[in-house]
Amino acid sequence: MGNPQVSYTDALRLELSSQIPLKRKSALGQFMTPATIARFMASLFPETTEPSCRLLDAGAGVGALTSAFLDRWEDADGFNFISVDVQTYEIDDLLRAHLEKTLARYANRLPVKFNVCSGDFIWEAACRSFDGSAGFTHAILNPPYKKISSSSDHREILRRAGIETVNLYSAFVALAITLLEPCGQLVAIIPRSFCNGPYYRPFRDFMLRHAALQHIHLFSSRSETFKDDDVLQETVIVRFKRDCEQGNVTVSSSTDDSFSDLLIHEHPFERIVFPDDDERFIHVPASKDVNPIESSSVICYSLSEIGVDVSTGPVVDFRLEEHMRHSPDDGTVPLLYPANFIANKIYWPREEPKRGNAIAMNSSTMKWLYPNSFYTVVRRFSAKEERRRIIASTVYPNAFPNATMLGFENHLNVFHEGKQGLSEDLAYGLTSFLNTTAVDDYFRRFNGHTQVNATDLRLMRYPTREKLIALGAWTRLQTDLTQEILDNQLEKLINGE
Repeated sequence: MGNPQVSYTDALRLELSSQIPLKRKSALGQFMTPATIARFMASLFPETTEPSCRLLDAGAGVGALTSAFLDRWEDADGFNFISVDVQTYEIDDLLRAHLEKTLARYANRLPVKFNVCSGDFIWEAACRSFDGSAGFTHAILNPPYKKISSSSDHREILRRAGIETVNLYSAFVALAITLLEPCGQLVAIIPRSFCNGPYYRPFRDFMLRHAALQHIHLFSSRSETFKDDDVLQETVIVRFKRDCEQGNVTVSSSTDDSFSDLLIHEHPFERIVFPDDDERFIHVPASKDVNPIESSSVICYSLSEIGVDVSTGPVVDFRLEEHMRHSPDDGTVPLLYPANFIANKIYWPREEPKRGNAIAMNSSTMKWLYPNSFYTVVRRFSAKEERRRIIASTVYPNAFPNATMLGFENHLNVFHEGKQGLSEDLAYGLTSFLNTTAVDDYFRRFNGHTQVNATDLRLMRYPTREKLIALGAWTRLQTDLTQEILDNQLEKLINGE
């Protein structure tokens, strides 16, 4: 479909995108859709013989998504509408002027009616939802990505509409679902952050209660989707169907927006949202293969069941700056950052620390410190394109022979027992388990961003305490612990060897 209209909107997108300051894009959460992605999104709508279409495009930009949808109709590619009624929302005056021209070009040659709204979509859609006025058969969205303040007017009107969420993108998607007629279809490209974590649980509950998840598309490269706008947030394309029975879910993937290596699989919904998961995490398998963690009857325990907890490192250095020390001395204890852990070794103190190597131990800091002991720590953030998402290390007390307490900086997650250390074997066992390929793959199925939250780690499945201790004892005997050896040992653990 090399339609000249799509070429026109894509050239316009590139021209305007270079003119709009990054600060303004961020203020509006505004990143326009490349034509390749727009075409793919339009292709995800199932074929239909319905005579009419009422299309919603909220946050429409210059009209790339609507153009791709109308081009598919014009090409008679599975759409047999007699007419299409388009309603778009765009608050940016510059983009809205171009959007009107884009839609007018279609109306000149096709039976298209269009309405370009300049109002606030959240307010107008929420008000429409109060009286139950739906009516759209299709919605196609690239919504804005921006946090919503808990005390804002947007948050209040959303609550009144029965929607509790923390970001504009999820608010747009939830409201669009409320405006669809029964069996209406929504396709949206959104950040993957909604798939896990406590902040998006109400949104997940809302969506899965009101619509069936039918398709998820993954991009394996985080940097290529909106490369013209330097967007590194991991995005997915989703398709939901309003008020219909949940069935299997199609999962597709491609490296980038060329879709040249497109892979498609179908999975039972129970592999996407586990029946026993109260948090309703959305898992996205990259292949039809069942992950060993997912299928194991051995790895099925929560952290609380094995007597372990995990917490975010409590030392927020910029808030305790007066207590930070560049070099350790009397009256201080070691302060540990992710940079102190490299290849299973602890490097402390660092020669050129960004903030400090130590923190003063006094009445103001004592509540933030842990006893010097064995712990497992996991970095909260991985690099943009790092091979592993979960990177675990063991803290061992003889690395700090003169310290009675330790400080863990906020970019680490710390596994502990009631703010006390772990046994040596348990600490090494947890570290080895978390560093296996199977665990990293399992984690990536529901976590699509670079952050590893303590909540995510708390909700993962683990072997029994006894098996972790045995794994730790085995780990301490290894002189050359490669990834292959570690993965083979996990397989033996699963198979009961």
